[in-house]
Amino acid sequence: MALYAIINADDKTHTYLFNHMMPPATYQFTYLALFQDILLGVAGMILVLIFHGISINTVLMRFERMTAANLTNKDYRWVFVHFYGSFSLIALIHIAEVLIWAALIYQLNLLHNVIDAILFAGSCYTTLGFVEDVLPNGYKTLAFFISFSGLFSLAWTTSIMISMTNAYRETWSLKHQLRKTKKS
Repeated sequence: MALYAIINADDKTHTYLFNHMMPPATYQFTYLALFQDILLGVAGMILVLIFHGISINTVLMRFERMTAANLTNKDYRWVFVHFYGSFSLIALIHIAEVLIWAALIYQLNLLHNVIDAILFAGSCYTTLGFVEDVLPNGYKTLAFFISFSGLFSLAWTTSIMISMTNAYRETWSLKHQLRKTKKS
C-alpha cells in the first residue's frame, strides 16, 4: 500500500493509504494537478495564438496586396470581393481555433464525445458560457485558458478588421468620386 499526502486549502496535510482510505471528494485537489492543468492550458493557448497570428496576418497581407493592385488598376469591385472573402476566411480561422481546442480536449480523453468537446471549446472560446463546465476534476482551469485565447484572438481580429474596413471605405469613396467625375 502506498501513502500519499494532500495539502488542503487550510494548509493542513492529510495522509491517506492508497486503496485503503480515500480523501473526501472535496479534498482531492493537488498542486501537481493544477500545475499540469496550467501547463496544458498555456501550451494550448500558445498553439492557438501562433496559429491565429500566422493565419490572420496571411489573410491581411493578401488583402492589402490585392487591394493595392486593384486600386492601381481602378478595379474597385474586386476590392469589395476581397474584403468579403477575407472576412469569411477570418471567420473560418476562428472556427478552426475552436476545433484545435476541441481536438486537444478529445485527444486527452477529457471528454469522450467530439460534439461535446466542440460545444465546450466553442462556449469557452467565445466566452458565451452556454455549456456548463463538463471537464473532469483536475482540468477545470482549462476553460480559463480557452477563454483567454478567444479573447486575445477576437481582439486581434477586431484590430485587423478595422484596418480592412478603412481600406474598404476609402475604396468606396474613390469609386463614387470616379462616378461623379464621369458624370460631369
